[in-house]
Amino acid sequence: MKKRVLLAMSGGIDSSVAGMLLSEQGYEVHGVTYRTYDSVKDSCISKETGCCTVDSMMEAKRLSEKLGYEHEILDLRDSFKKTIIKNFVDEYLKGRTPNPCVVCNSDIKWGELIERANELNCDYIATGHYARIINEDGRFYLAKGIDENKDQTYFLYGLSQDDLKRTLFPLGGLKKDKIRKMAAERGFVKLSEKKESQEICFIPDNDYRRFLTDEVPEQIQEIGEGDFVLADGEKVGTHKGYPFYTIGQRKGLGVALGYPAYVVDIDAGTNTVMLGTKDDLNGAGFVVGNVNLMKYDQIPAQGLEVNIKIRYRNQGTMGRIYPDRKNLKVDLYHNASAITPGQSAVFYENDDVVGGGLILSVRH
Repeated sequence: MKKRVLLAMSGGIDSSVAGMLLSEQGYEVHGVTYRTYDSVKDSCISKETGCCTVDSMMEAKRLSEKLGYEHEILDLRDSFKKTIIKNFVDEYLKGRTPNPCVVCNSDIKWGELIERANELNCDYIATGHYARIINEDGRFYLAKGIDENKDQTYFLYGLSQDDLKRTLFPLGGLKKDKIRKMAAERGFVKLSEKKESQEICFIPDNDYRRFLTDEVPEQIQEIGEGDFVLADGEKVGTHKGYPFYTIGQRKGLGVALGYPAYVVDIDAGTNTVMLGTKDDLNGAGFVVGNVNLMKYDQIPAQGLEVNIKIRYRNQGTMGRIYPDRKNLKVDLYHNASAITPGQSAVFYENDDVVGGGLILSVRH
């Protein structure tokens, strides 16, 4: 009897090729496309932008029909707004910089996928992510995708053991150029040339400040302008409101100090943004909360040596992690720049994901 797989499809090349491979491997595939947010009309180019456009959903549906499997569109706009968008806004209002893709993967995508898979009696769920799943004596964890430039494990560290044991990543052992070639060889030339979307799905213009102003105008107005200060408290300028700034930001400050100035700290309580030099951004360690462990069920008291990524495109810094009640304490062997509360820290042993969590506080 064929194993049934519920495949998350965006209409893009990765999830589409994942569907082709699963079908060829003998799985019975059922496609599903999320509608998480209403796409917006770009007045300059007169078409919808973002990942949740009607066009992208229809592309996923048409591809499913060509490959001979069922497809449905799942309307998740309400739950997406109540969880992902609310968390995004709340984090900025707390003076932190959120990572919505991480929260969406664990809370929305996998949560809804597993639930729908159960309703359809699917054995597995699948996506087009570049990652691999390792099963070591019944313990499931992620390993980086073979294509280092496309690896997406940084965004997937929040998946649970139950999530991982039900998940297939057909593209984890392939490189992007091979994926494009495979699509073309199967007659999907236009798909093989399709460009990828890089922006946050619900902010296709990449202007999060505009988004915050539109989403919570009264709160943004109430926060109002505040002070740019130096470490000694000296006021050196006026800013537009602390939610509009992120750690490490240099451009758009409108302050002349005689040297390159960077945002080095944000105090939501006093609506102050601290400026400093590039060296002032260096951090020796930090505390991580909302921890999800993958490779091991606990971190030993003496700590564990890992490579620590604090951003997606970050090569990582070697250090040690230690249990700290429900949190983890991170000691870096070498200082890292612009460690940002609200962002994710993900821990690796070579290609294996040990786990990860949200950066709560930084030690300089």
